[in-house]
Amino acid sequence: MQDNRSVTLVDDMQWRGLIQDSTDPDELRKHLDGGSITFYVGFDPTAPSLHVGNLMQVVTARRLQLAGHKPLLLVGGATGQIGDPGGRSSERQLNPREVTAGWVLRIRDQLAPFVDYEGANAATLVNNLDWTGELSVIDFLRDVGKHFPVNKMLARDVVRNRLESGISFTEFSYQLLQANDFYELHQRHACTLQFGGSDQWGNITAGVDFVRRRGGGPVHAFTTPLVLKADGTKFGKTAGGATWLDPTMTSPYAFYQFWVNADDRDVSKYLRYFSFKPREEIEELEKATAERPQARLAQRELAYEITALVHGEDEAKQAVTASQALFGRGSLAELSADTLRAALSEAGLMEVRGELPPVTALLQQTGLVKSGGEARRTIAEGGAYVNNERVTDPEATVPETALLQGRFLVLRKGKRTFAGVERV
Repeated sequence: MQDNRSVTLVDDMQWRGLIQDSTDPDELRKHLDGGSITFYVGFDPTAPSLHVGNLMQVVTARRLQLAGHKPLLLVGGATGQIGDPGGRSSERQLNPREVTAGWVLRIRDQLAPFVDYEGANAATLVNNLDWTGELSVIDFLRDVGKHFPVNKMLARDVVRNRLESGISFTEFSYQLLQANDFYELHQRHACTLQFGGSDQWGNITAGVDFVRRRGGGPVHAFTTPLVLKADGTKFGKTAGGATWLDPTMTSPYAFYQFWVNADDRDVSKYLRYFSFKPREEIEELEKATAERPQARLAQRELAYEITALVHGEDEAKQAVTASQALFGRGSLAELSADTLRAALSEAGLMEVRGELPPVTALLQQTGLVKSGGEARRTIAEGGAYVNNERVTDPEATVPETALLQGRFLVLRKGKRTFAGVERV
């Protein structure tokens, strides 16, 4: 077993695979493993919510703060109006300024629970519109643009890849705005480190170089790896779209299920990236997953930890209870109306108005069976359940008192196939 007393922050991050690129590995180690420093990571408001793809940066910021460093969480009120050309084959659709401003506020609030805003290394939320919004074109060209050789800008992958399809001066200038952010934070907050996803490496190194050219420094930078699933698809994407951090866009139950359903080939990597469990616990979970993959122990541990971090302990507990109760391993009565609706919506939720139909009709209408005859056979074979109670009478009806939270029913066929009914 490794002696944790000798394990530094950089050692732990390297074991977790969190450092892909860095400006100078030896200097970065001295910087992070020495005294407290101020660092920053940025989030552009290109949607009304952050998604799980942003979690790598959010969690890494939390990890650095827990190690004694001071976070600056930057929300790009300015850069969000321009759009990073990285990872795109065509020009980004620019959003109205008032839309971007609204998203800034939403994302700022979403970031708040992840770090501590009190103490010696208290986090600070910053908005680059504060120093970019009043910058005139002349000042921008003289003070910022003067330090960027066009040949170097053209050589960056993100620009070179777009030269044939076309790139506007707006997106071409994005790296100047991000570089200026590092300089401004260096001047205003003594920030000496920036990190971001590996797709940001060109923009990040441009910032390091810009600070140096303007007489600041020394400053440092590193990137975290982009997260891809084992099947090659983008992390955080599902058949229903992105998995958002906003509970009104992705329910806490659906968020929890996203992690529970992680591929066995991916869960070890996810544990190292996103969990705050110590190395010994993670290695035990990796071993348990290899020996008994069907138990999904690692997935469940990770799902609970991340859901509690993003949505709070109460929502995480509700998600666990729901995932058990829906399959007959817990009490449905303990679930809130919001959790019930979210969980049943994932499986299929049918609305009923007026009097409740017989159980055979409900089984058929929810799609659990294809016909009335199949419904009767399912009941006769003991495979039909309403609210986890086995139905034995093919003529059974559902009393009003059986409605969960006064309006929901959980119908199940066999052990694992269920659907929902909502009385409206």
